[in-house]
Amino acid sequence: MEIKKILFVTKFEKLCYNALTSLLVLRKASLEHFVFLNVIEKDKVAMKRGVGYLKEEAVKLKEIANIRFIDWAENLFEMGMEVGAYIEVSSLVPEILKVVKQESPDLIVIGRSSKGTLEQLYAGSDVSELTRQTDVPILVFKHLTEDNIVPEKLFDRPLFATNWSETNKIAVEYIKGLKNVIGEIHVIHVVKDSALKSLDTHEVQKIRKSERKRLESLCKELEDAGINARAHVYVGDPQKEIEKAAKEYQASMIILGSSDKAAILERWVGSISKNIADNTIFPCLLIRSRKNG
Repeated sequence: MEIKKILFVTKFEKLCYNALTSLLVLRKASLEHFVFLNVIEKDKVAMKRGVGYLKEEAVKLKEIANIRFIDWAENLFEMGMEVGAYIEVSSLVPEILKVVKQESPDLIVIGRSSKGTLEQLYAGSDVSELTRQTDVPILVFKHLTEDNIVPEKLFDRPLFATNWSETNKIAVEYIKGLKNVIGEIHVIHVVKDSALKSLDTHEVQKIRKSERKRLESLCKELEDAGINARAHVYVGDPQKEIEKAAKEYQASMIILGSSDKAAILERWVGSISKNIADNTIFPCLLIRSRKNG
């Protein structure tokens, strides 16, 4: 799959121009168009002011955003890129979905959720809300430090965690579209502890070899597409082991298939992809199966 258009959702302080420029490597994967979106959330503005929402404040914030976007667009125009922009006073997720419908992007880029733990529990994180309502892949961008240092070569050394689901098959096809961007990809499958209970050493090794064989077959498929790939089998809690593997292999991002778990269940129990995207220090690319696919 080609990535021709990116919807870049920014609040500026958490997703800056340097983050945007780190995505320009995707021109090798056919990127030609950025759509900027800045959503001014009126409830949060009112909370900061301690008074009712002020129309004048919205006008000021929209003008500030417009100035930033004009500056960004001028730089991208010089590179031959197409640019569009939306600045809206609204709620974040509904506005993103509206722009997705209008623009049909191939990738949504969003920063870490700004909701607190309790707010996420009752209302859901921005990321989980988006994955439930759109099948467009979502890159949850993370800065490396509190100083907003942008990860170098974001797509150079990703880690792809597969659970052999149908969604992961779609993720593999999406990864193949990044063959001119990815330097080397580490492919991991985590065997849960529960799958190894009451098994002797021979049976444990049999499971490990079986999973290793499947991973090597997948790696060969990626290599045939032009991507260097390495296989790894881990055992334990998937969320912890994926994070551990990302650190061990110094991953530049984590790629995950996003679950179709029911909204209420995911909100209270969580899915592996949602929990990792919300909590890991690594950027996360979430890929979901098409609703009609």
